[in-house]
Amino acid sequence: MKSEMVIVDTSCWIEYFNRPESKEAKIVKILLEEDRVIITGVIIAELLQGAREKKEFQTLKESLIALPFLQETPQSWEEVGKLSFEIRKKGLIIPLTDCLIAVLAKEEDCFVFTLDSHFISLPNIKLYNQSKF
Repeated sequence: MKSEMVIVDTSCWIEYFNRPESKEAKIVKILLEEDRVIITGVIIAELLQGAREKKEFQTLKESLIALPFLQETPQSWEEVGKLSFEIRKKGLIIPLTDCLIAVLAKEEDCFVFTLDSHFISLPNIKLYNQSKF
């Protein structure tokens, strides 16, 4: 049986690219080697916007689009709006991008590997446990 897939959030990709000796970067590397990484459009966009030059942009784009991709649907966007609405009623404001990642993770029953603490506030999200590393 194949291991469960993991959405690697932008925060962990930044560690992977900028601090390859960090714990998070090493975990991303292992997940990539195990073919467990899955990506979303919003994460691709966030990473590409941070490229410093055109060559880096192109190399990054080619690497990221090779990963399995989670495509949102109109129903996904409805769930994003519902999640954001419910969270705001509780007095929390979480970016729509992170609500989208949470909804896609829930729809696909996969983990989210992130450094962003506000994911803890989102219901029914399986956060990737890095304590074994």
